[in-house]
Amino acid sequence: MSTIHDRTKIIVKEDGLKRLQNSNILLAGLGGVGGYAVEALVRAGIGNLTIVDNDVVDISNINRQIIATHSNIGNKKTDLFKQRIADINPDCNVNAETIFLDNSNIEQVLNAEKYSYVIDCIDSLNCKVGLVETAWKMDIKVYSSMGAGGKTDPLAVEVTDLFKTSVCPLAKFMRIRLKKRGVGKGIKAVFSKETPVAPLPPEPSEENTCRNRSTLGSISYIPAIFGLTLAGEVIRDIVNSHYY
Repeated sequence: MSTIHDRTKIIVKEDGLKRLQNSNILLAGLGGVGGYAVEALVRAGIGNLTIVDNDVVDISNINRQIIATHSNIGNKKTDLFKQRIADINPDCNVNAETIFLDNSNIEQVLNAEKYSYVIDCIDSLNCKVGLVETAWKMDIKVYSSMGAGGKTDPLAVEVTDLFKTSVCPLAKFMRIRLKKRGVGKGIKAVFSKETPVAPLPPEPSEENTCRNRSTLGSISYIPAIFGLTLAGEVIRDIVNSHYY
């Protein structure tokens, strides 16, 4: 009888599929990048996945977020993804945390389970630094998305150690802050060498100060490329590159 993993198994072999099914990943941020990363992880056969986000679908998300449609505006992204994952891969154990991940709860969240990977798709600097720092110091493998907003060139997207990134303004601030906190090499980052289009100026907000209030432009395919690349790097690491 055919299964959803038949074609995947040709690539990763039986042992690789078992590694995927036994893995435990935490992914934070279900926006344009994170949503596509979740999609690829689940379809590849990841067995245990914790997703973290406190946001609901907004009409402005539809241009780039895989979960966003007119029919689900206002719904929690965690709820929508949990339903979608169950429909794609019912064997994936999903823990959906509808919380705002910040420095007050990051350590608690990471200690809740034994994670083999943390995938950072958060779009605000303070929370992003906090998650990456904490996971790195806990010896969890960290994969982090740098800025996808304001970019249009798919060929400018690269993968390297975070401390070897260039051009990307978000990556620069990440390097500066993490270095001050004693964080070193070993964080794999997806970034773009393209100079981004400037965002709209920040608007006054009473929301948590951890959020980035600037409005960045975006195009449909760049966040998808970032997210799929992140997922691909994690999947390849899980099954070992010699299968490819």
